[in-house]
Amino acid sequence: MAERLIIEGGAVAAVDDAGTEFAEGHVVVEGDRIAAVGPGSAEGPGRRIDATGCLVTPGLVNTHHHLYQWATRGYACDSTLFEWLTELYPVWARMDEESVHAAASAGLARLALSGCTTAADHHYVFPRGGGDVFGAVVAAAERIGPRLHAVRGSMDRGESQGGLPPDSVVEDRDEALRGTQRAIDAFHDPDPGARVRVAAGPCSPFSVSTELMRETAELARRNDVRLHTHLAETTDEEAQCLAEFGRTPAEYAEELGWLGPDVWLAHTVHLSAAAIDRLAATGTGSAHCPTSNGRLGAGIAPVRGLLDAGAPVGLGVDGAASSEDGGLGEEMHQALLLARAAGGPRALSVREALRLATRGGARCLGRERELGALVPGMLADIAVWRLDGLDHTGIADPVAALVLGGLPQVRLLLRGGTELVADGRLTTEADPADELARADARLRHQEVA
Repeated sequence: MAERLIIEGGAVAAVDDAGTEFAEGHVVVEGDRIAAVGPGSAEGPGRRIDATGCLVTPGLVNTHHHLYQWATRGYACDSTLFEWLTELYPVWARMDEESVHAAASAGLARLALSGCTTAADHHYVFPRGGGDVFGAVVAAAERIGPRLHAVRGSMDRGESQGGLPPDSVVEDRDEALRGTQRAIDAFHDPDPGARVRVAAGPCSPFSVSTELMRETAELARRNDVRLHTHLAETTDEEAQCLAEFGRTPAEYAEELGWLGPDVWLAHTVHLSAAAIDRLAATGTGSAHCPTSNGRLGAGIAPVRGLLDAGAPVGLGVDGAASSEDGGLGEEMHQALLLARAAGGPRALSVREALRLATRGGARCLGRERELGALVPGMLADIAVWRLDGLDHTGIADPVAALVLGGLPQVRLLLRGGTELVADGRLTTEADPADELARADARLRHQEVA
Protein backbone atom coordinates (compact mmCIF):
# COMPACT_ATOMS: atom_id res chain seq x y z
CA MET A 1 0.00 0.00 0.00
CA ALA A 2 1.33 3.45 -0.95
CA GLU A 3 2.46 5.72 1.88
CA ARG A 4 -0.02 8.42 2.86
CA LEU A 5 1.70 11.77 3.41
CA ILE A 6 -0.05 14.74 5.04
CA ILE A 7 1.36 18.25 4.70
CA GLU A 8 -0.50 20.54 7.10
CA GLY A 9 -0.34 23.65 9.20
CA GLY A 10 0.84 26.07 6.53
CA ALA A 11 -0.78 28.34 3.99
CA VAL A 12 -1.86 26.65 0.74
CA ALA A 13 -2.08 28.22 -2.73
CA ALA A 14 -3.61 25.56 -4.99
CA VAL A 15 -3.30 27.60 -8.24
CA ASP A 16 -6.40 25.81 -9.50
CA ASP A 17 -9.10 27.25 -11.75
CA ALA A 18 -10.92 28.72 -8.75
CA GLY A 19 -7.79 30.29 -7.24
CA THR A 20 -8.29 28.27 -4.04
CA GLU A 21 -6.18 29.38 -1.08
CA PHE A 22 -6.19 28.55 2.62
CA ALA A 23 -4.50 30.57 5.34
CA GLU A 24 -3.99 27.23 7.08
CA GLY A 25 -4.64 24.08 5.16
CA HIS A 26 -3.51 20.60 4.18
CA VAL A 27 -2.48 18.56 1.18
CA VAL A 28 -2.71 14.78 1.30
CA VAL A 29 -0.50 12.66 -0.96
CA GLU A 30 -1.09 8.98 -1.71
CA GLY A 31 1.55 7.35 -3.87
CA ASP A 32 2.43 9.73 -6.70
CA ARG A 33 -0.90 11.61 -6.64
CA ILE A 34 -2.61 14.32 -4.66
CA ALA A 35 -5.49 12.76 -2.74
CA ALA A 36 -6.99 15.79 -0.97
CA VAL A 37 -6.57 19.53 -0.49
CA GLY A 38 -8.50 21.49 2.11
CA PRO A 39 -8.57 23.83 5.11
CA GLY A 40 -7.25 22.96 8.55
CA SER A 41 -5.86 19.53 9.36
CA ALA A 42 -6.53 16.30 7.49
CA GLU A 43 -8.18 13.33 9.11
CA GLY A 44 -6.89 9.78 9.03
CA PRO A 45 -3.53 8.07 9.30
CA GLY A 46 -0.33 9.00 7.52
CA ARG A 47 3.10 10.53 7.93
CA ARG A 48 2.52 14.14 8.92
CA ILE A 49 4.72 17.07 7.97
CA ASP A 50 4.23 20.24 9.98
CA ALA A 51 4.28 23.13 7.48
CA THR A 52 3.63 25.86 10.05
CA GLY A 53 5.23 29.09 8.85
CA CYS A 54 5.35 27.80 5.27
CA LEU A 55 3.49 28.20 1.99
CA VAL A 56 2.53 25.12 0.00
CA THR A 57 2.31 25.52 -3.80
CA PRO A 58 2.57 23.30 -6.84
CA GLY A 59 6.12 22.51 -7.90
CA LEU A 60 7.42 25.05 -10.41
CA VAL A 61 7.62 24.26 -14.13
CA ASN A 62 10.59 25.55 -16.15
CA THR A 63 9.65 25.85 -19.82
CA HIS A 64 13.05 26.73 -21.33
CA HIS A 65 16.63 25.94 -20.36
CA HIS A 66 20.03 24.96 -21.78
CA LEU A 67 21.51 22.86 -19.02
CA TYR A 68 24.87 22.37 -20.72
CA GLN A 69 25.52 26.10 -20.35
CA TRP A 70 25.98 25.82 -16.58
CA ALA A 71 29.66 25.07 -17.33
CA THR A 72 30.12 28.38 -19.19
CA ARG A 73 28.72 31.08 -16.94
CA GLY A 74 30.18 34.57 -16.91
CA TYR A 75 31.26 34.86 -20.53
CA ALA A 76 30.45 37.87 -22.75
CA CYS A 77 28.99 39.80 -19.83
CA ASP A 78 28.20 42.99 -21.76
CA SER A 79 27.22 41.62 -25.16
CA THR A 80 24.19 41.40 -27.41
CA LEU A 81 22.76 37.96 -28.18
CA PHE A 82 24.62 37.59 -31.47
CA GLU A 83 27.91 38.80 -29.90
CA TRP A 84 27.39 36.46 -26.95
CA LEU A 85 26.73 33.49 -29.24
CA THR A 86 29.78 34.27 -31.36
CA GLU A 87 32.01 34.18 -28.27
CA LEU A 88 30.45 31.06 -26.75
CA TYR A 89 29.92 28.74 -29.70
CA PRO A 90 33.66 27.92 -29.97
CA VAL A 91 33.67 27.03 -26.26
CA TRP A 92 30.59 24.83 -26.58
CA ALA A 93 32.23 23.11 -29.56
CA ARG A 94 34.69 21.57 -27.06
CA MET A 95 32.02 20.06 -24.80
CA ASP A 96 31.59 16.33 -24.51
CA GLU A 97 29.35 13.82 -22.77
CA GLU A 98 31.19 14.14 -19.46
CA SER A 99 31.11 17.93 -19.28
CA VAL A 100 27.46 18.08 -20.38
CA HIS A 101 26.48 15.55 -17.71
CA ALA A 102 28.28 17.57 -15.01
CA ALA A 103 26.71 20.82 -16.16
CA ALA A 104 23.22 19.34 -16.45
CA SER A 105 23.48 17.74 -13.01
CA ALA A 106 24.46 21.06 -11.46
CA GLY A 107 21.78 22.95 -13.35
CA LEU A 108 19.04 20.53 -12.33
CA ALA A 109 20.24 20.63 -8.73
CA ARG A 110 19.96 24.43 -8.72
CA LEU A 111 16.50 24.23 -10.26
CA ALA A 112 15.32 21.78 -7.61
CA LEU A 113 16.66 23.99 -4.82
CA SER A 114 14.61 26.85 -6.31
CA GLY A 115 11.36 24.86 -6.21
CA CYS A 116 11.35 23.39 -9.73
CA THR A 117 9.94 19.89 -10.27
CA THR A 118 9.75 19.92 -14.11
CA ALA A 119 12.34 21.32 -16.52
CA ALA A 120 12.30 21.64 -20.30
CA ASP A 121 15.86 21.52 -21.62
CA HIS A 122 16.67 22.55 -25.19
CA HIS A 123 19.90 20.84 -26.27
CA TYR A 124 21.04 21.73 -29.76
CA VAL A 125 24.88 21.58 -29.68
CA PHE A 126 26.36 18.26 -30.86
CA PRO A 127 30.16 18.61 -31.11
CA ARG A 128 32.02 16.19 -33.36
CA GLY A 129 33.36 13.36 -31.21
CA GLY A 130 31.52 14.62 -28.12
CA GLY A 131 29.69 11.37 -27.44
CA ASP A 132 26.06 11.03 -26.40
CA VAL A 133 25.53 14.55 -25.06
CA PHE A 134 21.73 14.30 -25.28
CA GLY A 135 21.72 11.08 -23.30
CA ALA A 136 23.99 12.78 -20.76
CA VAL A 137 21.26 15.34 -20.04
CA VAL A 138 18.63 12.60 -19.60
CA ALA A 139 20.97 10.72 -17.26
CA ALA A 140 21.44 13.87 -15.18
CA ALA A 141 17.67 14.17 -14.74
CA GLU A 142 17.50 10.56 -13.59
CA ARG A 143 20.28 11.34 -11.13
CA ILE A 144 18.89 14.56 -9.63
CA GLY A 145 15.18 13.77 -9.89
CA PRO A 146 13.00 16.45 -11.56
CA ARG A 147 10.83 15.61 -14.55
CA LEU A 148 12.52 16.41 -17.84
CA HIS A 149 11.10 17.57 -21.14
CA ALA A 150 14.18 16.91 -23.25
CA VAL A 151 14.08 18.95 -26.44
CA ARG A 152 16.27 17.36 -29.12
CA GLY A 153 17.57 20.46 -30.83
CA SER A 154 19.46 20.83 -34.08
CA MET A 155 21.37 23.29 -36.24
CA ASP A 156 22.34 22.82 -39.89
CA ARG A 157 23.52 26.36 -40.77
CA GLY A 158 27.14 26.74 -39.72
CA GLU A 159 29.48 29.58 -40.54
CA SER A 160 30.10 28.26 -44.04
CA GLN A 161 26.36 28.58 -44.78
CA GLY A 162 25.82 32.03 -43.30
CA GLY A 163 24.99 30.90 -39.76
CA LEU A 164 26.61 31.88 -36.46
CA PRO A 165 27.79 28.50 -35.08
CA PRO A 166 31.06 26.83 -36.10
CA ASP A 167 30.60 24.06 -38.62
CA SER A 168 31.93 21.60 -36.02
CA VAL A 169 28.72 21.80 -33.93
CA VAL A 170 26.12 21.67 -36.71
CA GLU A 171 24.65 18.61 -38.42
CA ASP A 172 23.38 18.10 -41.90
CA ARG A 173 19.62 17.93 -42.29
CA ASP A 174 19.31 14.16 -42.54
CA GLU A 175 21.64 13.65 -39.57
CA ALA A 176 19.56 16.04 -37.46
CA LEU A 177 16.29 14.34 -38.40
CA ARG A 178 17.70 10.89 -37.66
CA GLY A 179 19.04 12.11 -34.32
CA THR A 180 15.64 13.53 -33.40
CA GLN A 181 13.91 10.27 -34.25
CA ARG A 182 16.46 8.28 -32.24
CA ALA A 183 15.92 10.52 -29.21
CA ILE A 184 12.15 10.03 -29.41
CA ASP A 185 12.50 6.28 -29.76
CA ALA A 186 14.98 6.02 -26.89
CA PHE A 187 13.54 8.37 -24.28
CA HIS A 188 10.02 9.66 -24.94
CA ASP A 189 7.39 8.46 -22.48
CA PRO A 190 3.79 9.52 -23.28
CA ASP A 191 2.42 8.15 -19.99
CA PRO A 192 0.57 10.76 -17.86
CA GLY A 193 3.06 10.29 -15.02
CA ALA A 194 6.12 10.41 -17.27
CA ARG A 195 9.50 11.37 -15.86
CA VAL A 196 10.96 12.06 -19.33
CA ARG A 197 9.35 13.31 -22.51
CA VAL A 198 11.05 14.34 -25.73
CA ALA A 199 10.22 17.28 -28.00
CA ALA A 200 11.68 18.31 -31.36
CA GLY A 201 13.51 21.63 -31.40
CA PRO A 202 15.55 23.15 -34.24
CA CYS A 203 17.45 25.97 -32.58
CA SER A 204 16.34 29.18 -34.32
CA PRO A 205 15.63 30.71 -37.74
CA PHE A 206 19.19 32.07 -37.97
CA SER A 207 20.91 28.70 -37.34
CA VAL A 208 18.51 26.29 -39.07
CA SER A 209 17.48 25.93 -42.70
CA THR A 210 13.91 26.33 -43.86
CA GLU A 211 13.87 22.68 -44.89
CA LEU A 212 14.97 21.44 -41.48
CA MET A 213 12.39 23.61 -39.72
CA ARG A 214 9.58 22.29 -41.92
CA GLU A 215 10.65 18.63 -41.89
CA THR A 216 11.20 18.60 -38.13
CA ALA A 217 7.63 19.80 -37.60
CA GLU A 218 6.39 16.99 -39.82
CA LEU A 219 8.51 14.43 -37.94
CA ALA A 220 7.28 15.66 -34.56
CA ARG A 221 3.65 15.39 -35.57
CA ARG A 222 4.12 11.90 -36.97
CA ASN A 223 5.48 10.92 -33.56
CA ASP A 224 2.93 12.93 -31.55
CA VAL A 225 5.57 14.95 -29.68
CA ARG A 226 5.73 18.66 -29.07
CA LEU A 227 7.75 21.31 -30.94
CA HIS A 228 9.98 24.01 -29.46
CA THR A 229 12.31 26.69 -30.83
CA HIS A 230 13.65 30.18 -30.11
CA LEU A 231 11.65 32.93 -31.77
CA ALA A 232 11.44 36.73 -31.85
CA GLU A 233 14.12 37.14 -29.18
CA THR A 234 15.95 40.20 -30.56
CA THR A 235 15.66 42.98 -33.10
CA ASP A 236 18.73 41.49 -34.85
CA GLU A 237 16.78 38.29 -35.42
CA GLU A 238 13.82 40.20 -36.82
CA ALA A 239 16.06 42.17 -39.18
CA GLN A 240 17.67 38.96 -40.44
CA CYS A 241 14.31 37.26 -40.98
CA LEU A 242 12.97 40.24 -42.89
CA ALA A 243 16.13 40.41 -45.03
CA GLU A 244 16.29 36.66 -45.77
CA PHE A 245 12.63 35.63 -45.90
CA GLY A 246 10.67 38.86 -46.25
CA ARG A 247 8.74 37.97 -43.11
CA THR A 248 8.86 38.61 -39.38
CA PRO A 249 9.92 35.64 -37.24
CA ALA A 250 6.30 34.94 -36.27
CA GLU A 251 5.13 35.08 -39.88
CA TYR A 252 7.99 32.79 -40.93
CA ALA A 253 7.16 30.31 -38.16
CA GLU A 254 3.51 30.16 -39.17
CA GLU A 255 4.38 29.59 -42.83
CA LEU A 256 6.49 26.57 -41.84
CA GLY A 257 3.84 25.00 -39.61
CA TRP A 258 5.40 26.23 -36.38
CA LEU A 259 2.30 27.65 -34.71
CA GLY A 260 -0.22 25.41 -32.98
CA PRO A 261 -1.33 23.89 -29.66
CA ASP A 262 1.62 21.46 -29.78
CA VAL A 263 4.20 24.28 -30.04
CA TRP A 264 5.81 26.48 -27.44
CA LEU A 265 8.32 29.19 -28.33
CA ALA A 266 11.17 30.62 -26.28
CA HIS A 267 11.34 34.37 -25.59
CA THR A 268 8.75 35.92 -28.00
CA VAL A 269 10.00 39.36 -27.05
CA HIS A 270 9.39 41.20 -30.32
CA LEU A 271 5.81 40.44 -31.30
CA SER A 272 3.37 42.69 -33.10
CA ALA A 273 -0.26 42.88 -31.99
CA ALA A 274 -1.14 40.66 -34.94
CA ALA A 275 1.47 38.09 -33.90
CA ILE A 276 0.12 38.02 -30.34
CA ASP A 277 -3.34 37.35 -31.71
CA ARG A 278 -2.02 34.52 -33.91
CA LEU A 279 -0.23 32.85 -31.01
CA ALA A 280 -3.39 33.03 -28.94
CA ALA A 281 -5.67 31.85 -31.74
CA THR A 282 -3.47 28.84 -32.47
CA GLY A 283 -2.80 27.97 -28.81
CA THR A 284 0.95 28.45 -29.25
CA GLY A 285 2.80 28.79 -25.96
CA SER A 286 5.48 31.29 -24.91
CA ALA A 287 8.39 30.58 -22.57
CA HIS A 288 9.09 33.95 -20.93
CA CYS A 289 12.72 34.26 -19.79
CA PRO A 290 12.90 37.65 -18.04
CA THR A 291 16.38 37.40 -16.50
CA SER A 292 18.06 36.24 -19.70
CA ASN A 293 16.24 38.85 -21.79
CA GLY A 294 17.41 41.52 -19.36
CA ARG A 295 20.97 40.20 -19.16
CA LEU A 296 21.33 40.30 -22.97
CA GLY A 297 19.36 43.52 -23.39
CA ALA A 298 16.91 41.75 -25.69
CA GLY A 299 13.84 43.60 -24.47
CA ILE A 300 10.69 42.84 -22.47
CA ALA A 301 8.23 40.23 -23.71
CA PRO A 302 4.57 41.38 -24.01
CA VAL A 303 3.36 39.05 -21.28
CA ARG A 304 0.30 41.13 -20.42
CA GLY A 305 -0.81 41.19 -24.04
CA LEU A 306 -0.27 37.45 -24.43
CA LEU A 307 -2.22 36.66 -21.27
CA ASP A 308 -5.08 38.98 -22.18
CA ALA A 309 -5.28 37.34 -25.61
CA GLY A 310 -5.46 33.90 -24.00
CA ALA A 311 -2.09 32.51 -25.11
CA PRO A 312 -0.32 29.97 -22.87
CA VAL A 313 2.63 31.63 -21.08
CA GLY A 314 5.14 29.97 -18.78
CA LEU A 315 8.47 30.95 -17.26
CA GLY A 316 11.93 29.83 -18.32
CA VAL A 317 15.39 30.26 -16.84
CA ASP A 318 17.17 29.97 -20.20
CA GLY A 319 20.79 28.84 -20.17
CA ALA A 320 22.91 29.69 -17.16
CA ALA A 321 25.39 31.40 -19.49
CA SER A 322 22.83 34.20 -19.86
CA SER A 323 21.00 33.70 -16.56
CA GLU A 324 23.81 32.92 -14.16
CA ASP A 325 21.66 32.40 -11.07
CA GLY A 326 20.08 29.39 -12.76
CA GLY A 327 17.05 29.16 -10.46
CA LEU A 328 13.42 29.21 -11.54
CA GLY A 329 11.86 30.62 -8.39
CA GLU A 330 13.58 33.97 -8.94
CA GLU A 331 11.98 34.29 -12.37
CA MET A 332 8.59 34.97 -10.75
CA HIS A 333 10.04 38.10 -9.18
CA GLN A 334 11.82 39.12 -12.37
CA ALA A 335 8.74 38.58 -14.52
CA LEU A 336 6.68 40.79 -12.24
CA LEU A 337 9.26 43.57 -12.21
CA LEU A 338 9.77 43.61 -15.98
CA ALA A 339 6.05 43.53 -16.69
CA ARG A 340 5.46 46.46 -14.36
CA ALA A 341 8.45 48.39 -15.70
CA ALA A 342 6.88 48.14 -19.14
CA GLY A 343 3.20 48.38 -18.29
CA GLY A 344 2.67 49.86 -14.83
CA PRO A 345 1.85 48.41 -11.40
CA ARG A 346 -1.11 46.34 -12.61
CA ALA A 347 0.71 44.73 -15.54
CA LEU A 348 1.25 41.49 -13.59
CA SER A 349 -0.02 40.54 -10.13
CA VAL A 350 1.83 38.37 -7.63
CA ARG A 351 -0.66 35.56 -8.20
CA GLU A 352 -0.31 35.80 -11.94
CA ALA A 353 3.46 35.49 -11.49
CA LEU A 354 2.97 32.29 -9.47
CA ARG A 355 0.54 30.99 -12.10
CA LEU A 356 3.08 31.60 -14.87
CA ALA A 357 5.57 29.44 -12.95
CA THR A 358 3.09 26.62 -12.40
CA ARG A 359 -0.14 26.30 -14.41
CA GLY A 360 1.14 28.42 -17.29
CA GLY A 361 4.26 26.29 -17.64
CA ALA A 362 2.28 23.06 -17.47
CA ARG A 363 0.02 24.35 -20.23
CA CYS A 364 3.01 25.19 -22.45
CA LEU A 365 4.28 21.63 -22.05
CA GLY A 366 0.88 20.06 -22.68
CA ARG A 367 0.56 18.78 -19.11
CA GLU A 368 -2.07 21.06 -17.58
CA ARG A 369 -4.15 18.00 -16.55
CA GLU A 370 -1.21 16.50 -14.68
CA LEU A 371 0.98 19.30 -13.32
CA GLY A 372 0.92 22.85 -12.07
CA ALA A 373 -1.93 22.80 -9.54
CA LEU A 374 -2.78 21.23 -6.20
CA VAL A 375 -5.87 19.31 -7.27
CA PRO A 376 -6.90 15.78 -6.23
CA GLY A 377 -5.90 13.28 -8.89
CA MET A 378 -3.02 15.36 -10.24
CA LEU A 379 0.62 14.39 -9.79
CA ALA A 380 2.05 15.17 -6.36
CA ASP A 381 4.64 17.70 -7.52
CA ILE A 382 4.67 20.03 -4.54
CA ALA A 383 6.86 22.80 -3.11
CA VAL A 384 6.81 23.83 0.55
CA TRP A 385 8.45 27.24 1.09
CA ARG A 386 9.70 28.55 4.44
CA LEU A 387 8.34 32.02 5.19
CA ASP A 388 9.14 32.18 8.90
CA GLY A 389 12.55 33.83 8.67
CA LEU A 390 13.79 37.41 8.67
CA ASP A 391 13.32 37.82 4.90
CA HIS A 392 9.56 37.24 4.99
CA THR A 393 8.26 37.73 8.53
CA GLY A 394 5.76 40.59 8.56
CA ILE A 395 4.50 40.08 4.98
CA ALA A 396 0.95 39.01 5.72
CA ASP A 397 0.17 37.67 2.24
CA PRO A 398 2.20 34.47 1.74
CA VAL A 399 2.03 34.61 -2.07
CA ALA A 400 3.31 38.19 -1.99
CA ALA A 401 6.09 37.05 0.34
CA LEU A 402 7.08 34.33 -2.11
CA VAL A 403 7.06 36.52 -5.23
CA LEU A 404 8.18 39.91 -3.88
CA GLY A 405 10.63 38.84 -1.19
CA GLY A 406 13.90 37.00 -1.56
CA LEU A 407 13.40 33.43 -2.72
CA PRO A 408 12.61 31.37 0.40
CA GLN A 409 14.33 28.16 1.34
CA VAL A 410 12.55 25.08 0.02
CA ARG A 411 11.49 23.17 3.12
CA LEU A 412 10.25 20.23 1.02
CA LEU A 413 10.07 19.44 -2.69
CA LEU A 414 8.14 16.44 -3.96
CA ARG A 415 8.12 15.02 -7.47
CA GLY A 416 5.35 12.48 -7.69
CA GLY A 417 5.45 12.09 -3.93
CA THR A 418 9.23 11.46 -3.91
CA GLU A 419 11.33 13.86 -1.85
CA LEU A 420 13.89 15.73 -3.95
CA VAL A 421 14.70 18.48 -1.43
CA ALA A 422 14.34 18.50 2.35
CA ASP A 423 15.23 21.51 4.49
CA GLY A 424 17.06 23.21 1.66
CA ARG A 425 19.23 20.20 0.75
CA LEU A 426 19.06 17.71 -2.10
CA THR A 427 18.01 14.25 -0.98
CA THR A 428 18.87 12.49 -4.24
CA GLU A 429 22.46 13.61 -4.78
CA ALA A 430 25.45 15.10 -3.03
CA ASP A 431 26.47 18.61 -4.07
CA PRO A 432 27.63 18.33 -7.71
CA ALA A 433 29.77 21.48 -7.48
CA ASP A 434 33.14 19.69 -7.51
CA GLU A 435 32.26 17.75 -10.64
CA LEU A 436 31.10 20.96 -12.31
CA ALA A 437 34.29 22.79 -11.32
CA ARG A 438 36.38 20.09 -12.99
CA ALA A 439 34.33 20.33 -16.19
CA ASP A 440 34.59 24.11 -16.22
CA ALA A 441 38.35 24.03 -15.62
CA ARG A 442 38.81 21.52 -18.43
CA LEU A 443 36.90 23.72 -20.89
CA ARG A 444 38.89 26.81 -19.90
CA HIS A 445 42.18 24.91 -20.13
CA GLN A 446 41.27 23.81 -23.66
CA GLU A 447 40.42 27.44 -24.47
CA VAL A 448 43.89 28.60 -23.36
CA ALA A 449 45.59 25.74 -25.16
